[in-house]
Amino acid sequence: MLGLMFFAVGIALHFFNSFSSEKRIDSQNQTIVFKISKKLNSTDKYKKYEVIAQSEKEDFNSILYIPKKSKELDFKHYYKAKVYLTQPKPPQYDFQFNYAKYLQRKNIDRQSYLSEGISSAFRNDLSWNEKILQKRLEVLQNIDQSTMSPQSREFLKGIILADRTEIDSETVRDFNTSGLMHFLAISGTHIVVIFGLFYFLCMYFLSLKLRKWVMILSLIFIWLFAAFIGFGNSVLRSCIMLSVYFIYVLLQRKSDVLHSLALSAFIILILDTQQIFDVGFQLSFMAVLGIFWLNQPILKHFPKQDNYFKKLVFNTISISVSAQLATLPLVLYYFHQFSFISILANFIIVPFSEIIIVFSFLMTGLIAFNIDFTLIDIVYDFTIKILLKGIHWFADFSMFFENIPMNLMEVLSLFVIVYLLRFAILKFNYKNSARLVMAVFVFLIIRISCNTIEYQNEEVLIHDFYKHKVFSVRKGNEVCFWVENNSNLDKITKYIINPYKSSRRLQAIEVKFFPTLTQKVVYKGKVYHIN
Repeated sequence: MLGLMFFAVGIALHFFNSFSSEKRIDSQNQTIVFKISKKLNSTDKYKKYEVIAQSEKEDFNSILYIPKKSKELDFKHYYKAKVYLTQPKPPQYDFQFNYAKYLQRKNIDRQSYLSEGISSAFRNDLSWNEKILQKRLEVLQNIDQSTMSPQSREFLKGIILADRTEIDSETVRDFNTSGLMHFLAISGTHIVVIFGLFYFLCMYFLSLKLRKWVMILSLIFIWLFAAFIGFGNSVLRSCIMLSVYFIYVLLQRKSDVLHSLALSAFIILILDTQQIFDVGFQLSFMAVLGIFWLNQPILKHFPKQDNYFKKLVFNTISISVSAQLATLPLVLYYFHQFSFISILANFIIVPFSEIIIVFSFLMTGLIAFNIDFTLIDIVYDFTIKILLKGIHWFADFSMFFENIPMNLMEVLSLFVIVYLLRFAILKFNYKNSARLVMAVFVFLIIRISCNTIEYQNEEVLIHDFYKHKVFSVRKGNEVCFWVENNSNLDKITKYIINPYKSSRRLQAIEVKFFPTLTQKVVYKGKVYHIN
């Protein structure tokens, strides 16, 4: 009954928190006044911002696109500009990412493209949150002006200030392919390390009798840091769990990971029920559940950890394997890719993460207070270059698999396997091993059945890609794409061919080019217009 009550409360909160824009918005040029609320990842052509805008008719939230060479926008100005206003469209086919739905969950229903120059006026009504965001932006700008290499600057902004908006695509690819993306993103590891650093400094300068006050001061510092970098899911979850744990300690109560995790999720979802659909939210909590469920059983199979080095190495391996096994079903479902080299990469790179995080935090502090130590800049730049080269080396191994098909039924069956894996690791007997093998067989039956059903289908589609058309003919597990000669094949592969391949479980793909000036295609007596 308690579970049903909480579920009902969640449904009610989500109903009041849902945003639906049924109004049809015509694409048009319009003059708007706006302020920025968040900076987003840049594209090849544009800088992107979330903005709160006002036109002659109404107030609304929008994504603003400005040319990449334009001056950086900040939080301390109002802006006025003429923009081309349009409404995000739902995807053409089911295998494509629904960007319109993603924006709708953030209460955004428009996209604005800058048409003419922007004028600005200084604001005197900044809220506390906007003042913090402006200060963070100034620190980011100070980092951009440092003497470090561009890659080191972007790494520093990502690992401490949770800003990956300008990081180059090659570095992202290296982290993604090597399975070390969690190292670049702010996560529980970063929060715990920074908490430990502040706790150590307080204990060094204060008396042992003030240990309780040191805990309280450290928790306050962590929450201030979380506010400074923005309350992301993993940051908020880590801060809440850490706070709950030390509240247990202060009250002399036994701590409980599941209670802390559940309370974190409860608080986040009360504040914003849309977060349950966020991939980062799901992966963050699933990783912690995986560590709780599998870490100790895996650790028991390692030799006795009788010194610091053994504890560091064995715990790194067990925690990495536990988190990766638990998040694997979701990773395959959302991203359709997996890297086998990630286990080795985590084993080698993660033990040095504490040093890198502390060093990066020190660098950010020096830059924030405009303290220039050229020697430290050189050492940090050299260290990060070595780190990035090591990650690039791991990424070059041909152990990265992509376009892996996965549906919800397969995901659920994989979670059952992960659940049963604990019992087989703890006690490998006939009963536990038989249950695990049966779960694997069920997964294989589901997968083979889904493949067999999908291979019976035939499909002819015309895909719109900006100003170009892509024509595809599919038979069973084979497909042939026809594209125009002047189209961008790399982007077509990324946004159309690969998603279509993983969605339809295809094995053989062929790409051909239309003859010049092709207007129509006739296939099986039916005419398809290309231009």
